[in-house]
Amino acid sequence: MTTHPAAGTLAATMHRRTFLAQTAATAALPFAGHAVAAPSKLELVLGQTAALSGPQSEAARAFNDGARLVFDQVNATGGVMGRRLRQASIDDQGLPDKAVAGARELINNQKAVAFFGCVGTPTTSALEPVLRHSGVPAIGGFGVTDAVRTKCKGVAYFVRAGYGREAEALVQHLATVGLKRVAVAHLAHSSGDEALQLVREALVARRLDVAVSAAVTADGVNVSEAAKKIGALQPEAVLMFLSGPLAAGLIESIGKLGVRSNFYGFSVVAGEQVALRLGARARGLVLAQTMPFPWHATEPAAIDFRRLAQAAKVPVGYASFEGYVNARVMVEALYRCSTDLTPGRLHTVMTNLRWRYAGLDLDFTQDGITGSRFVELVQLNEQGKYLR
Repeated sequence: MTTHPAAGTLAATMHRRTFLAQTAATAALPFAGHAVAAPSKLELVLGQTAALSGPQSEAARAFNDGARLVFDQVNATGGVMGRRLRQASIDDQGLPDKAVAGARELINNQKAVAFFGCVGTPTTSALEPVLRHSGVPAIGGFGVTDAVRTKCKGVAYFVRAGYGREAEALVQHLATVGLKRVAVAHLAHSSGDEALQLVREALVARRLDVAVSAAVTADGVNVSEAAKKIGALQPEAVLMFLSGPLAAGLIESIGKLGVRSNFYGFSVVAGEQVALRLGARARGLVLAQTMPFPWHATEPAAIDFRRLAQAAKVPVGYASFEGYVNARVMVEALYRCSTDLTPGRLHTVMTNLRWRYAGLDLDFTQDGITGSRFVELVQLNEQGKYLR
């Protein structure tokens, strides 16, 4: 794999960016432009609505742990233009109505200058009109389908590559190694349907198609049925758009049928959870990742992240590193606002943001939605550790 140079330390970045003049022309913003109360002169509130409790909350909590490393460090050195950063999080339990109510609370009562790290397709879709009406941008969300990203163009900015880019990378790998009989196991949900279509489009571009697909319900009650449907075809490769526990259950069920196949997953598959359940049987699982390798030995951003994580007793992993990287982008955008720390200025900065950090070439000027196209494939070993 290619090693990418990274930006300097936080201190150097802060010194360089504090009074940076934004030279790009102000872009016309596609939101209603309703007046938003000015943020406090003492703090900058970054709002978040996310499922922070329940079985699907692990990634969001790890993301927040990684982001907090950055926010705490910035606050310890005086904040941004003298204002402390405060992430105000509301547990929406993955429910759109709760997300909307929480967002309104954060905008109207806590004067959020931006949203940061909001999670999920249904909730993000529900937030879109709130963001557009208020003019408050959302930065660094994840777990959001490409279709909803497009719906949120002009009001939300995503750092990580989209699922379409992941599908391209996975299918390209399959074509390279000569695996043609491909099965897809996906969530029985609109996001899973979209992932299936993205894989199909990537395969069709190579004159292939999905040989068989199976939808798996969130409660996992039909995992065995899905395994039988897939196993009957004896696929060479199984691509999974499933949560970690569901992916583990599917791999286990297909194995019990005596079917030998190669397993691949989108980034939504939490490899740590698969390894926890399957142990050495998880060996060989290949996953797409949209963040650089957190354990990189020479990448300055990864080294700084691990140092801060160790001191704060934050587990090192892809989810926590994603929070860390997204928080760096959030802070960079705030510094580029200079003294005009307002939602409107943040929109202008984000639509013109080009920056290289942690091996990611971020460029929001291309489509105004997604900054990075970075995807790499990693593999689990017998100990459940990631290998590049």
